[in-house]
Amino acid sequence: MPFSIKNIILDLGGVLYDIRYENIADTFRNYGLSDFEKIYLQAGQAPEIDLFEEGKITPEQFRNFIRSLSPNILSDKQIDDAWNAILIDIPQIRLDILKQLGKKYRIFLFSNTNAINCIEFERFVTEKFGENIFETHFEKAYYSHTLGIKKPKPEAFQHICLEQNLIPAETLFIDDTERHILGAQKAGLQTYWLHNEHLEECKIITNLFF
Repeated sequence: MPFSIKNIILDLGGVLYDIRYENIADTFRNYGLSDFEKIYLQAGQAPEIDLFEEGKITPEQFRNFIRSLSPNILSDKQIDDAWNAILIDIPQIRLDILKQLGKKYRIFLFSNTNAINCIEFERFVTEKFGENIFETHFEKAYYSHTLGIKKPKPEAFQHICLEQNLIPAETLFIDDTERHILGAQKAGLQTYWLHNEHLEECKIITNLFF
């Protein structure tokens, strides 16, 4: 790499947190709402979901949008359970990697997420690890629904760099989605596209340790 790395921004889902997009559609299908995958995939999603992930509509407005698609009446819990079905687990080895990186680099999190998922994954990690790892092992966790802007918009990365006094060329962004990688590159960050591998298999992580 042309510049030394001093800062690392990590994605959450697909990098630290194992997720499965198809679980959402599968769960909604069990509730009678078929073909949900047409409006929600890693490659793209309905405008209402983008608005929810940028905090521009409330959880209740989002739930009402989901209800408008369903032939059956869905409770808040059913919708939340389906939406949270995407979340699988954070293996201990990834927390161990995070701790090691934090000894040498400034570490930040940047996730496209929403109020419903955020409550659930913070609850999960606190129960599993005995702490909210997003508060204790990152200088700051940036969530699209509180930041008000999503990846891959370059402005999102520019905002983080400006707020944290990061030099983009000295900042590495790791994500599992190509369009997010391209957005970070437009903002001048170094990037690593984590695809077809897990964080613990990432060669650049191994190189950063030594």
